[in-house]
Amino acid sequence: MKSLYETTIVNTGGRDGSVFSPDNIFYLDVAKPAALGGEVTTATNPEQLFAAGYSACFNSALELQLEKDKVEFESSEVIATVALYPDKEDRGVKLGVKLEVTIEGVDHSVAEEYALKAHTYCPYSKAMRGNIEVEISVN
Repeated sequence: MKSLYETTIVNTGGRDGSVFSPDNIFYLDVAKPAALGGEVTTATNPEQLFAAGYSACFNSALELQLEKDKVEFESSEVIATVALYPDKEDRGVKLGVKLEVTIEGVDHSVAEEYALKAHTYCPYSKAMRGNIEVEISVN
């Protein structure tokens, strides 16, 4: 299958290293969060990167669905909270996501309808379906 877009990111050092694109357009230091035994730092971590990607992707899917149906709205915002939880199956950890969706300029019922449409359309949501718990709330 021919891709519409692809990108490559390299990690060195795991949670105490860096992530970068081979063309050097993207570069971030990565560090273990203090809550997991790391130092307080301005470096990012995998959970923040995942939350950034998911919130941007979901909000793009949301606005696409609204625009496709010619729904007038003022603005939209998606807050993604990514958490690590204990995994009883393998005594490791697993991810969970909470998405808080706000669409200014539409009724709450319309916002709920389009949050569900976005969740059906968003590639991140498709990848997560059946794999991790994703909770969506509409403000």
